[in-house]
Amino acid sequence: MSNTCILTDSTVQFPIPSFAGRNLVSILNLPIDSYQGKSANQLRAGDFPPSAPHGFSAHVHPPSVADFEARYQKLSQQYAGIVTIVHASALSPTYQHAVTAARNIEGQVEIEVIDAQTIATGLGLVVQAASKVAEEGQSAAEITELIRSLLPRVYTVFCIPGLSYLYHNRILGEAQAVVGEHLKMLPVYVIESGELNPTQKARNHRHLVDLLHEFITEFDTLDHLGLIQGVPPFETETRTLRERLALDFDHLSISEHIISPELALMFGPHSLGMFLLQSEF
Repeated sequence: MSNTCILTDSTVQFPIPSFAGRNLVSILNLPIDSYQGKSANQLRAGDFPPSAPHGFSAHVHPPSVADFEARYQKLSQQYAGIVTIVHASALSPTYQHAVTAARNIEGQVEIEVIDAQTIATGLGLVVQAASKVAEEGQSAAEITELIRSLLPRVYTVFCIPGLSYLYHNRILGEAQAVVGEHLKMLPVYVIESGELNPTQKARNHRHLVDLLHEFITEFDTLDHLGLIQGVPPFETETRTLRERLALDFDHLSISEHIISPELALMFGPHSLGMFLLQSEF
């Protein structure tokens, strides 16, 4: 039995549902406000409007310090070490809450906390890598060292038409959000060093495919490409992208998911996410 487990948060989406060490992974939920009479466990991304209207009340919240402490205490009864891997710290206080909770119970169990500098499928790729070596018996410190060497090979790209959601979450200014949505822009963002940074603006959906394809083909080899579909999905765009990539890469592993309620409240339900894991060699 492994002496180390992996703790992550509910923004995670796994490229492979069943993977080595899955039984060692514990997931801490990000609480979501009820919306239009639906509780958090009833909500789907499609329940939210494409644009966050003035006075929009639904939020996704970071797990509290007490939430992390309680989960650490529970896991410490079974494991000697806990590696906590959570989504990019610039997107919410989740990482800082995990760090504070670890300090509060210091000495009771070995805890490592990692800012994955990505989210969703990107976070899933990192957690899967950690759980695999945890199952092999690696210690918390050894797993942390491996994951920190992996993070520079994970790339995260988002197309976010619903900029009002970024304003709703205090990531973007109101004027930028209002103007961007009014002009029906298709802004493309990357997460670099954990920060969400604008990089380009697609003129239309066909141009968006060109931009994403250009980004991907900068890499000689990839271990995996993950796509997060918004609601409604970018079906034509992602199909065209996959057809192009079939000509560029031999047997590229591609996974596809529908955007989760957590991500929908962060970036808007019609966002498109792309996650790349660059090959090590």
